[in-house]
Amino acid sequence: MATTESQLDQARDVTPLTSEQILGFYRTMVTSRRIDDREMALKRQNKIFFQISSAGHEAIGAAVGAHCRSAHDWFFFYYRDRAFALAVGQTPLDHLLQAVAAEADPASGGRQMPAHFGDARYNIASTSSPTGTQFLQAVGAAEAGLRIGGSPELRALIDRFEDDEIVVVTTGDGTTSEGEFWESLNTACNLKLPVVYVVEDNGYAISVPVDVQTAGGNVSKLLAGFPDLLVRECDGTDIAAVYQAAGEAVAHARQRKGPAMVHAHCTRPYSHSMSDDERMYRPEAERERQDARDPLKRTRQLILDLGIATTEEVDALEAEIQDEVARASDEALTSPQPAPETVLRHLYSEDMDPTSSDFDTEDAPDYRDDRQLTMVDLLNACLQDEMERDPRIVVFGEDVADASHEEALKEVKGKGGVFKVTHGLQGRFGSERVYNSPLAEANIVGRAVGMAVRGMRPVVEIQFFDYIWPAMMQLRNELATMRYRSNGTYSAPVVVRVTYGGYLKGGAIYHSQTGESIFAHSPGIRVVMPATAEDANGLLRTAIRCEDPVLFLEHKHLYRQVYNKGRHPGAEYMIPFGKAKVVREGADVTLVTCGALVKRSLDAARIAEEEHGLDVEVIDLRTVQPFDMERITASVKKTNKVVVAYEDSLSWGIGAEIAARIADELFPWLDGPVRRVASMDTWVAYSPQLEETILPNAQKILDAVVELARF
Repeated sequence: MATTESQLDQARDVTPLTSEQILGFYRTMVTSRRIDDREMALKRQNKIFFQISSAGHEAIGAAVGAHCRSAHDWFFFYYRDRAFALAVGQTPLDHLLQAVAAEADPASGGRQMPAHFGDARYNIASTSSPTGTQFLQAVGAAEAGLRIGGSPELRALIDRFEDDEIVVVTTGDGTTSEGEFWESLNTACNLKLPVVYVVEDNGYAISVPVDVQTAGGNVSKLLAGFPDLLVRECDGTDIAAVYQAAGEAVAHARQRKGPAMVHAHCTRPYSHSMSDDERMYRPEAERERQDARDPLKRTRQLILDLGIATTEEVDALEAEIQDEVARASDEALTSPQPAPETVLRHLYSEDMDPTSSDFDTEDAPDYRDDRQLTMVDLLNACLQDEMERDPRIVVFGEDVADASHEEALKEVKGKGGVFKVTHGLQGRFGSERVYNSPLAEANIVGRAVGMAVRGMRPVVEIQFFDYIWPAMMQLRNELATMRYRSNGTYSAPVVVRVTYGGYLKGGAIYHSQTGESIFAHSPGIRVVMPATAEDANGLLRTAIRCEDPVLFLEHKHLYRQVYNKGRHPGAEYMIPFGKAKVVREGADVTLVTCGALVKRSLDAARIAEEEHGLDVEVIDLRTVQPFDMERITASVKKTNKVVVAYEDSLSWGIGAEIAARIADELFPWLDGPVRRVASMDTWVAYSPQLEETILPNAQKILDAVVELARF
């Protein structure tokens, strides 16, 4: 079709862009598309194992990337951001190394599927598969910048920070339906963070069209009420339009006016992935209309219309790119696969082992005085000591501050958590380091992940274990996997403190849950369950100082008990993970336990000796991921009989794993079956009588010990 004068005039109006810029954008866009095409060919040849393309999104990535600063700004991508990743520094080889699962893949070392971008060289955070988890992490990364920028101490400790940095987070239209999208906007606007959201709206979330996904079919129109949020909607297949919209959004954020959003409407010329066939749900006429808006076609025509290059020159450029991608593909296919012996590498820190003697000062406490303090007191004391030692530590969560409005502290005593564990921290360390979060558990953990990626050391609180589940995606799929999936190039050393457990009389279903086995079953997270005040102090210090994510479980019933009080053991007191404690020596039966069951087990052991003449050895695990199999082994070889007592439901609990390990490794030394004592397989009821029936107690443990001893 001939080009009209009006079309030429319209093309010449692309004043923000130079010929060199347009050609550069086109090179990036074509490179992205050719990598997609190459991957699709490799998938059909069974040389790679998954493919999802960025086709139709190329103009967005190229144009937005032009306003960003590589290794200066931070990027939280999703799986259609190939062009964006190329625009900020990655190469075709980087992407194809991931496609073939090569050891040299800079994103993951062969651990993640293709299009899961990540590159520490350019501040591209590790991309994961769950849709929507990136939003809160991006907000956390921007929040880290806010904290670092306001603290000379943090500036000296954290290398990768720039005064005018921004954080860019990208998404498809479907993912704006996720709750974490809205949670992140709430915090980004509330804190006026320099986050640029890029919504790449191709009209479909797999097979679900945007009018079904989004009320009114347009997410931009739903955002009008968010304060300080600049929204720019544009045609994402028009390189000039995206460039202009992105420029305004990036400037808004970089000038610290608040967050911004580029809502770019684009196309998806290929199916969702190679596992999908859009012909099953998109009519042919609709696909033809989409094809006419292909950003590569439009940008090529723009180049020709403006006389930037001839048809022959554009063809030559495309051929050159095709050859470059082919060479990268050939090189990637010859790149070595990860060695089998590396399979567990980077599951936890390779440099700092919290199970080692470096974290063991238990035998040399430096008691400050003779005061007997509760677990609450010694947890608070540890937090004070550690915050004094390390300015990177921030504490936040629901109700953790003494008062959100500092002026109120002149008139009130302060909250400091519903159990007072964080009381006084805000007054001592300020509201920049101790502050309240929205009532949103995913918000707390997701932000903490983003902050930790930036070098901060968040210690966050989930108020009750019973309500931890909105954060489960962030905990299991993000926090636990960050180091592993990025092949050690990123880490997230976050401590998540959470109260748990029953024995409250009236705690009922929603204030009595345990469930530690669920998290112990999440590779990459350490799980800690102290039973005494001094242990809580030493284990929390280890949790904060180690480089791994830690779920630190604090039993509500143990917070202020008299029997587990202790003295302050000093600011360097640490207990290594995986080091159980023999709290009672014995020779007849081994009793393995933890948490609130330690005291009940000791009571049962005392009665067993007084009334039955049985000498019971009681072991407090203290941590369940890892747990001290060596200490258990030594005891079982001595007693030849073992009972495992734990608070969670009997079936599928930690006792099952411990019993299985004992059966596998210590069968020759057993003189009877491994017994388990735990809660009934039901919820904890409100009635005290029912609660007593459901939960394990000293009598139930005693019965198991006596029965096993007679075996």
